[in-house]
Amino acid sequence: MVARIVIAAPASGHGKTTVATGLLAAFAARGARVAPFKVGPDYIDPGYHALAAGRPGRNLDPVLVGEDRIAPLFAHGSAGADLAVVEGVMGLYDGRTGAGELGSTAHVARLLSAPVVLVVDATAQARSVAALIHGFRSFGPGIHIAGAILNRVGSDRHEQILRDACAEVGTEVLGVLHRHDAVAAPSRHLGLVPVVERSAEAAASVAALAELIAASVDLDAVLAVARSAPPLSSPPWTPGFGEPVAGEPVVAVAGGPAFSFGYAETVELLTAAGARVSYVDPLRDEALPDGARALVVGGGFPEVYAEQLSANEPLRAAVSALAASGGAIAAECAGLLWLCRTLDGRAMCGVLPADATMTASLTLGYRDAVAVSASVLAPAGVRVTGHEFHRTRVTPSAGPSAAWAWREGRDGFVEGNVHASYLHLHWAGAPQLAYRLVAACA
Repeated sequence: MVARIVIAAPASGHGKTTVATGLLAAFAARGARVAPFKVGPDYIDPGYHALAAGRPGRNLDPVLVGEDRIAPLFAHGSAGADLAVVEGVMGLYDGRTGAGELGSTAHVARLLSAPVVLVVDATAQARSVAALIHGFRSFGPGIHIAGAILNRVGSDRHEQILRDACAEVGTEVLGVLHRHDAVAAPSRHLGLVPVVERSAEAAASVAALAELIAASVDLDAVLAVARSAPPLSSPPWTPGFGEPVAGEPVVAVAGGPAFSFGYAETVELLTAAGARVSYVDPLRDEALPDGARALVVGGGFPEVYAEQLSANEPLRAAVSALAASGGAIAAECAGLLWLCRTLDGRAMCGVLPADATMTASLTLGYRDAVAVSASVLAPAGVRVTGHEFHRTRVTPSAGPSAAWAWREGRDGFVEGNVHASYLHLHWAGAPQLAYRLVAACA
C-alpha cells in the first residue's frame, strides 16, 4: 500500500496548502511518484496539488460520497504512487456543522489509518504551542499526530523556544518555515485564484514552494512517518455502475478559466458509462464539439468572465440550440449562471427564464437534497447530499419544475432535458447520475 500522510492544522489559515503543495512538489522533484488529495469539497487547492504532482488532484469527502467510499477512492487515486499527501480542511476536528467528526480531516485520517502532521502558525506563540499540540494529540481517538511543522516563525531564538516546547510533549518538529519565507498566491472572493487562470505564475509559485519546503522540512523524516502507516486493504474504487451505453455518444464538458471546478471522477464516470468526452472552453471555442449530444457544466467563475462569455455569441447560440433540440444538459452553480438570460446585465445563453447577479454575501454549506422533478440526472424522489458555495443570486431561484428541494426551500430548474442548480455534487457518491445522463443521449 502507498505510504501516506495527512497535513492538518488547528484552524484555517495556518499554512496547510503551502505545506501540502510544497511537499508534493519537493518529493516529485526527487523523483517520487506522488498522489495528491484534499479533504472536503474544495476545487481550487487540488489544482495546485495537480500542478505539483503531475497527476490529478482528488477530493476525499465522506459527506458527499459516504465514508465507505473514502478508502476505495484513495486507493484508486493513489494507484502506482510512492507517496500520497492528503491536505486537510479547516481545523483537524472541524467537520459538518452539528455532525461531530463527519467530514473532518480527523475523520478521513482515521478512515485511511494515516498519520497526521500538524501545521501550526506559531505567530505570537512560545511555550504555549506545546499545550496546543498536546490538546490536539489527545482529543481525538484513533488519530496519530506524528509530528509538527511550525509556520511563520519569527527568528532563530523563537524557533528554539518552540522546539523546546514541542520536545516537552514528545512531538517531533519535522520542519520550520520562517515569516520571510512566505510564497504568496493571489486570492479573490472565493479563495485562491485557480491554477488554470494563472498557469505560468502558478508554476513559478509551485516551484518556489518546492525549494522552500526542501530547505525547511526534513523530507526523509516526513517520508518515514508516511511509511509508518499500516496496510490498507480496501480495493480501489472503479467507475463502473452498469452496462455502457451503446454508440459512444459525445458528451461535452465545459472547462477553461471560467469553469474550472470539477471532480476528476466525473469524466471517469461518463467515460465508463459509454460516453466519448470532449472538452469545450467557453472563453475560446465558438462551437460545441462535433456531434455533441450532451453538455456538462460545472462550477467556476463566470462572474469574473461575464463580458467574454457574453461576447461569445456563436457558442451561446449553440448551447441554446442544444437545449431546444432535446440535448441533455447538466449544469451546477457557475453552469447555472451561464444558462440564465443574463449575468450582471450581460447576455448569457438564455436557456433558463432567470437572471443572475453577484452579491456581497457568501452562501456556503452542505445540503441534503431530494429531486423534485424527474430529469436527465435523477428520477423524482432521489436523495443526494451536495454542497453550495457562491456569492451570486438567481431570480427566480427555482422554476415551475425545480431541480432540488432542501430545508431552505427549492433550487434550480428542470426544463426539458436541462437540469441546472446551485448544488455541487460529487458523482462518485451517486454514480447512477452519470449513467442516466449518458443514457439520455441514446
